[in-house]
Amino acid sequence: MTAPIAMTRALVLLLFVLLLPILPAQAASCRAIAGHEICIVDIQRSAKNYWEYRAVVKVDSVTRPVEVYNCRDRFLTRQDGTQIPFSQEPAASLVCRLYRK
Repeated sequence: MTAPIAMTRALVLLLFVLLLPILPAQAASCRAIAGHEICIVDIQRSAKNYWEYRAVVKVDSVTRPVEVYNCRDRFLTRQDGTQIPFSQEPAASLVCRLYRK
């Protein structure tokens, strides 16, 4: 009598595992800085310049396009080529603080 119950449980567990949707990992690193919620959605380190990061950042639930963060000279470059010093951008210091060499 216990063998059919064990077999049924195993079958239910197997079906659950096979039918469970596989979701991508969402490992956004979030911090509250200067009254804003800042999350790093995606980040890649430059292979050529180890002090540069390409990152997608979300500030107050608004996702920005990829920006280049220069942690050595402390400025970020937007997609249109505009350079902004870190003193005007709280998200920039978070990127460099979390991902130092």
